[in-house]
Amino acid sequence: MIPILITLIRFTGMALTWLMILYVVLSYFMSPYHPIRQTVDRIVEPILMPIRRFLPTTGGLDFSPMVLIILIQVLQYALTRLLLSY
Repeated sequence: MIPILITLIRFTGMALTWLMILYVVLSYFMSPYHPIRQTVDRIVEPILMPIRRFLPTTGGLDFSPMVLIILIQVLQYALTRLLLSY
């Protein structure tokens, strides 16, 4: 049971990380009104909003996706280590 949970945690972490990278890339190259970008924005924006409340925009740059990726990686590592300790 634990290996399945570890695999699920790793897969979810990887999927969220790639989704964040896609979000950043699409924000540079795609119109905000494009259906693909709107779909990705609807998924990602609710996750980023709590981080943006605490992290101000610096010089017009939004670092919240990078912070979220780091948080995802740390949480994934911690949960995996916790499960491996059992």
